[in-house]
Amino acid sequence: MIEANWYPLEDPASVNSPGLIFYEDRIQENINLLISMIDQKSRLRPHVKTHKSAEVTRMMLAAGLQKFKCATIAEAEMLGTCAAPDVLLAYQPVGPNLTRFLALQEQFPNTKFSCLVDNEETARSIAKLARQHHRTFQVYIDLNVGMNRTGIRPDRAKLLYESMLNVEGLNVLGFHAYDGHIHDADFSIRQQKAAEIITVLQTLSRAIEEKHQHKPIIIAGGTPTMPIFAKDTDFECSPGTFALWDEGYQKAFSEQPFLPAALVISRVVSLPDERLICLDLGHKAVAAENTLSNRITFLNAPELVPVSQSEEHLVMDAGENHQYKIGDVLYGLPFHVCPTVALYDQLISVSSRRAPESWQIISRKRKNTI
Repeated sequence: MIEANWYPLEDPASVNSPGLIFYEDRIQENINLLISMIDQKSRLRPHVKTHKSAEVTRMMLAAGLQKFKCATIAEAEMLGTCAAPDVLLAYQPVGPNLTRFLALQEQFPNTKFSCLVDNEETARSIAKLARQHHRTFQVYIDLNVGMNRTGIRPDRAKLLYESMLNVEGLNVLGFHAYDGHIHDADFSIRQQKAAEIITVLQTLSRAIEEKHQHKPIIIAGGTPTMPIFAKDTDFECSPGTFALWDEGYQKAFSEQPFLPAALVISRVVSLPDERLICLDLGHKAVAAENTLSNRITFLNAPELVPVSQSEEHLVMDAGENHQYKIGDVLYGLPFHVCPTVALYDQLISVSSRRAPESWQIISRKRKNTI
């Protein structure tokens, strides 16, 4: 772990609050750590939903990572502008998103884009559009391995896979299995649950390989199970939160020594009574889907107890005889960093090698140009 007092800005007075800060040296350490956890870089397909920025993507490209995963067309477009070689849209495109998926490929011909499908009707719609434009779309079959959000059950996946093999306009590359329901703090429980999924996926893969003489690519897992899939399989792994880390993952997954690399800066804006202080950090500045006590922890004020939060305000109990003043700067570690990043248009990036820079969070939007 880097020094305890790693986060204060040299010139906090120049930074607006609430504001988002990325610590570039720590992001680089997290990228290096991720690479050290797997036998081949080619098995890594990091998810960009956490950082949503071109600059962090370029850091990963510079480290030798070539494959990426994203959840929106805007994220895919950002990856295209970075010349990422291989991009999986981990979503099944329907409606206008299908033509947007085509537009991605036309605008960024040097990036290999793929997407998910989980039913034959959608697959044939994708294939029809591909044929109309004399293209072949790369697809993965999305599996429901227990999260019950999207995907087809694994016991039905072989039939869907085989029905798509000879469909003109489609190239079926393999399977995608996200296990976001596995987030137990106990690593042994995660291992047990992941092992059950590994068995299912390996059995499915062998059945395909034996019958069709080619081995499907399997993309599986998120950050909580990444160390398990990295060690016990040859699957591609697609963690996302590792890049920035957060309080929730730091508490839950202590076996993964990633560094918190993103903070939210806030200021005291009011002293409503003897015990209470009010910060400029409302729902619009930090992810608020968790309970009030699990939204943010202030590294330089860990004793503060949350009382209430509204759109633009966060009221904290500072205790009797506290010394807080209007304008005091607080540095908060989000409990859930991914949706927190999505609340900001831009951030301040801090590096030991240069002056702070302003970065755009370009893919927080639902649409950029495509």
